[in-house]
Amino acid sequence: MAASKIPIRPAGQTDLEAINRVIAAAVMTWDLPERVKRLSLPSYRYDTVDLDHLEIVLAEDDKHDVIGVAAWEQADSKDIPAGRKALSLHGIYVEPAYQQQGVGSRLFLAAEEAVCKQGLDGLLVKAQEGSKGFFIAQHMEPLAVADPKYHYANRFWKSAAAILKKD
Repeated sequence: MAASKIPIRPAGQTDLEAINRVIAAAVMTWDLPERVKRLSLPSYRYDTVDLDHLEIVLAEDDKHDVIGVAAWEQADSKDIPAGRKALSLHGIYVEPAYQQQGVGSRLFLAAEEAVCKQGLDGLLVKAQEGSKGFFIAQHMEPLAVADPKYHYANRFWKSAAAILKKD
């Protein structure tokens, strides 16, 4: 299936099991010790409270099985360039069998569309070390770490102007 044809839809209560299955499968592919992955996995799972506070979207295959998940919310002003309003992309998770096939890029595009639809200034992500290359490939720019006690080392930013420019 071509990336542009991958259907994206909002997540609902009945999707939580599929969402968490995809997240678990994706996290287990990360280049981390097995113990670290097992111990950290519960913090990546979503529940009903998350559905109330995050916008979560799903990518589906042609059988309507969930193959990817993305979630975002309004970014904390301390994390983004001064005077800006943005979305914070919590994560993009893709079923391992579908990785490197455009699913993550399609989910990223959905986040960019949300930025534009909401009239915000940009998109922020605090990336895992192993996913930095993906976000750079999406033309995100690294943000300087002004305060190492507060700022996450792998923060990336894409302005709404850069999102609109590619269209």
